[in-house]
Amino acid sequence: MNKLIKIDSNVTVQQALDFVEGPDCGGVVVFSGNVRNVTKEKKVTRLFFECYEPMALLEMEKIADYTIEEMGVKRIAILHIVGEKQPGEVVVVIAVAAPHRAAAFDACEYAIDTLKETVPIWKKEYFEDGEVWVAAHP
Repeated sequence: MNKLIKIDSNVTVQQALDFVEGPDCGGVVVFSGNVRNVTKEKKVTRLFFECYEPMALLEMEKIADYTIEEMGVKRIAILHIVGEKQPGEVVVVIAVAAPHRAAAFDACEYAIDTLKETVPIWKKEYFEDGEVWVAAHP
């Protein structure tokens, strides 16, 4: 098994790292996206994420498959939360292992950028004075 795709209420950097690390890869890159406490100079109290899970998982699989087939990646983990998160908490984790660091960096950047463009996940930002849905992803 060379890919871990997960949408859940709790994801961790460690679970992604544990999945991708191995003696066959010299380059391991991890991206962790966390809830900020300020957006556009407004204090964020929490975020809420929801998705269309069947389509989200399919799109995440496509991203993983591309990195493995075209970018020289041996293993990849793509994890995203649903539900409510507080400032500082993890929302998305991408971990990539490849024989060399350049491929790992390139694939990790490709994976997070493509996830934000193609995976149907939406977020609602809560502020001290209200809330707003944000097009976090399409």
